[in-house]
Amino acid sequence: MSATAATTGYAGLSLWHDTADDDFAPRPGLPGNTQVDVAIVGGGLTGLWTAYYLAEADPTLRIVVLEREVTGFGASGRNGGWCSALFPASLDSLARSAGREAALAQHRAMRATVDEVLRVAEVEGIDAQATKGGTISLVRNAAQLARARAEVEHARTWRRGEDDVRLLDAAEATSVLAATHTLGATYTPDCAVLHPARLVRGLARAVEARGVTIHEGTEALAIEQGKVRTNRGTVAADVVVRATEAWTSQLPGSRRAVIPVYSLVIGTEPLPQEVWDRIGLARRETFSDHRHLIIYGQRTADDRLVFGGRGAPYHLGSSIRPAFDRDERTYARLWSSLVEMFPVLRGHRVTHRWGGPLGIARDWCASASYDRRTGLAQAGGYVGDGLSTTNLAGRTLRDLVLQRDTELTSLPWTGHGSPDWEPEPLRWLGVNAGLNVTNLADAEEALTGRPSLLARAMAPLLG
Repeated sequence: MSATAATTGYAGLSLWHDTADDDFAPRPGLPGNTQVDVAIVGGGLTGLWTAYYLAEADPTLRIVVLEREVTGFGASGRNGGWCSALFPASLDSLARSAGREAALAQHRAMRATVDEVLRVAEVEGIDAQATKGGTISLVRNAAQLARARAEVEHARTWRRGEDDVRLLDAAEATSVLAATHTLGATYTPDCAVLHPARLVRGLARAVEARGVTIHEGTEALAIEQGKVRTNRGTVAADVVVRATEAWTSQLPGSRRAVIPVYSLVIGTEPLPQEVWDRIGLARRETFSDHRHLIIYGQRTADDRLVFGGRGAPYHLGSSIRPAFDRDERTYARLWSSLVEMFPVLRGHRVTHRWGGPLGIARDWCASASYDRRTGLAQAGGYVGDGLSTTNLAGRTLRDLVLQRDTELTSLPWTGHGSPDWEPEPLRWLGVNAGLNVTNLADAEEALTGRPSLLARAMAPLLG
């Protein structure tokens, strides 16, 4: 058990874990050496969705999921609760490598994935407290307004219509979310708000019901062709799936494959209806704005306001430690930003603070791949957009492993290989310099009202 879990219990990892209606009692660990058809390393959503769709497609497969902690311990259980159609690589980036129609196919697949997650949750009786209200991204200064208009105009060049993304004026935006200084917003219907820990824990039970074995408290020490070496024995398998996201950087030979970047979140006490009448989010829309440093928020089923963002430092050597899950300076900045947007929150309590690492590939492009020769498969690099993309990964890996040629296996992220990150200390210097520049860019735009020159200079380095 990790230091965090040992001192607080798994329920103390996040608001979601605290309200998951689950005791997080660990499942039995691997009892020793064993042999299966498919070994999946990682008990988060990537691993569980892959197990779910493989077991559904071929119930005869012997599938085992290996998890160091408990299912939903990592980013799958302690994120911001957005199940969106966002994909980390832009349409333009995908088109440069795979062509325009392939890029659009990826976008369509992501839109459909939001509904697929909700469908499975309903079919399997998983109470994920989900509502598909879409996402409103506020515009709160002149520079953001220019960027929002350009975003919608650019979407039209990709045949993305009003049903995909549209621009709201100040009155429309404020009627949805009444933040200060609102000049407008963009809106997309392609996002559902949900309770991530309930989703991942329910999915774990669903895969077990389909005959999959989950071993918790089982740490993968090495992933190799035909086997996984763990602290409890070796699993021999025809197919080995790496589904470790940010923790990929801790595996031998993979330290530069992705970097673990921390995103931190706060959650308020349940807020009275009169407060929500002044804030909005009547349909439980997720929300953000057009600043450069990413923020994200939602209204929970029990009327809390959950608000998170980037801003915590990247740690030298791709380090991941329980202590990094919490950063008081970042929490203070999140609360300050939230109160600045919604002054009615003054006097209300923040009851939960949490965070964790997410995985970022060097070119900001998620991927799903399978090598038929070695039997090694992987998916990840979601840059925080994993609640939906993990589901697409599970269906894509199913088709790849079963050697099916489908629309999913021809998507541009399938088989994509990202370059390695720079060696240390270059990546530490570069990532944290980028973080500082992003903060300065937002300050520059708030001051000048014009698009940031700093942000334009950094854009090529940020994918």
